[in-house]
Amino acid sequence: MRSLIDFIYKYHYFILFILLECLSVFLVIQYNNYQHSSFINSSNNVSGNVYNSLYGVTQYFELKAKNDELVNKLVSYHNQNKKAYKSNNVTLSELYDSIYIQQFEHVEANVINNSVNKQNNYLTLNRGLKHGVSKGMAVVSQYGVVGIVKDVSENYASVISILNQNLKISAMVKKNNYFGTLQWEGGSYQYTTLYDLPNHISLQKGDTIITSGYSAVFPKGELLGIVNKVQQRDGGEFLYVQVKFTEDFKKLTNVFVVKNLLKDEQIALERSSLND
Repeated sequence: MRSLIDFIYKYHYFILFILLECLSVFLVIQYNNYQHSSFINSSNNVSGNVYNSLYGVTQYFELKAKNDELVNKLVSYHNQNKKAYKSNNVTLSELYDSIYIQQFEHVEANVINNSVNKQNNYLTLNRGLKHGVSKGMAVVSQYGVVGIVKDVSENYASVISILNQNLKISAMVKKNNYFGTLQWEGGSYQYTTLYDLPNHISLQKGDTIITSGYSAVFPKGELLGIVNKVQQRDGGEFLYVQVKFTEDFKKLTNVFVVKNLLKDEQIALERSSLND
């Protein structure tokens, strides 16, 4: 307290000067219309800029929450979409929802490690056994097929990427249902190759390639890519088809792990038929 009194006594002329200046400015602004309106406009601009900056900061920190909300909505959409259900009615009637049983279930996941520049690429997801993920499940994104779960721990999953020369996927031309095998040859992460399409079919640049559903892993109709190049090979029975992925694996962040609830039943039946 003594120090404060000494300070005021020492600088009382300067403090008095500042107070008089403030009073003068106040009187000028208060009793002169032009200065008053100018002050109001300036203060509004300053406060507006401050609020705008604060809003930007708030929006930035809310991005994760909004992104999580969007992902949850996509998961809900996938799980309720008719593609995730299998008709349980022999007439394939679609009159009542009760004749459909759910075949596929989706679990959202984040990519925490990824590679695109190797001959055999893998991803790591932040979901594992305790989240219902198991070996052999499909992994897809909003824009296309990503890969298949290879190994699983309690909290994480390793995924063999579609950018892996050891992974083959049964694929189909959407417009005519002709099917073949999609396999990455290495090189660019943007393109892959579709094999075993007969050379007599109609196929053009821009045609859509989807999963065929001819396995117990991927649902039918998952997007794979768009035809980029078609070549007739001399003397060959099959076309050379280059496909551009619809997913950009360089910026892959959110994916869905797809569980086929009827997988074991299908595999058991197919093995039984092979043993006959």
